[in-house]
Amino acid sequence: MVDTRENLEVVTLNRPHALNAFNPAMVDEILDYFTELHERPEIRVVLLRGAGRAFCAGLDLKEGMADEKGGRVRSQWRNQRRIVRIIELMRSCPQPIVGLGHGAACGGGFSLLLACDIRYAAPNLRMNAAYIKVGLSGCDIGASYLLPRLVGLSLAAELLLTGRFIDAERAKAINLVSDIVPEEQLLNAGLTMAEEMLANSPMGLALTKDALNLNIDAPSLAAAIALEDRQQIMLCGTDDHNEAVAAFREHRPPRYRGR
Repeated sequence: MVDTRENLEVVTLNRPHALNAFNPAMVDEILDYFTELHERPEIRVVLLRGAGRAFCAGLDLKEGMADEKGGRVRSQWRNQRRIVRIIELMRSCPQPIVGLGHGAACGGGFSLLLACDIRYAAPNLRMNAAYIKVGLSGCDIGASYLLPRLVGLSLAAELLLTGRFIDAERAKAINLVSDIVPEEQLLNAGLTMAEEMLANSPMGLALTKDALNLNIDAPSLAAAIALEDRQQIMLCGTDDHNEAVAAFREHRPPRYRGR
């Protein structure tokens, strides 16, 4: 379910009867949304949340995903790649994504939150890498890449090797979430954050996410700075930069046009 509010969208996982667990139809809808989002520059920030009592409980084990076409292994591989593609699209889209977590965020739901740029938690948020609890590896759907970069290797190993739940308080203590807010205020917290980001230039916002994504794996400080330098010089040539300087001098808010 998508609620468009000018330059931002609120995307709600909407299978509350199943704690928003993945089934084939929901995976298709999420894939389509994030694929198309790459070509919609008018949308500049996305909020991601879940309907009902949970954010996302992972894979719906009652429905499953495999259709057995081409054999079990090939089918499972195909469906695995469809889910993983969601995470790749979330990280590569130019729009910052704010995750609003409450209730269960397990397995694939945990990975969805990890793939967000910013995370807020309700007090009842409980997350875990549930994959290892069903006889699989704890490293799945991007978790082995994203989690160590967010909390460090030791904590990531603890959570991925055990499948242990992490609650909102501990998540905040290890900087996995930005803040804890009452569940009924979760959307407002996300909207407030979105408004702060929307006050900045469209290209500046998009390229900041781009640089963060690339420089998390930069081979050196020099390589990271080289990317920053090129971005800054490119942005200096935009109309929006000129508008920002003019607005500063005239003591008024800038009027950005994404140019």
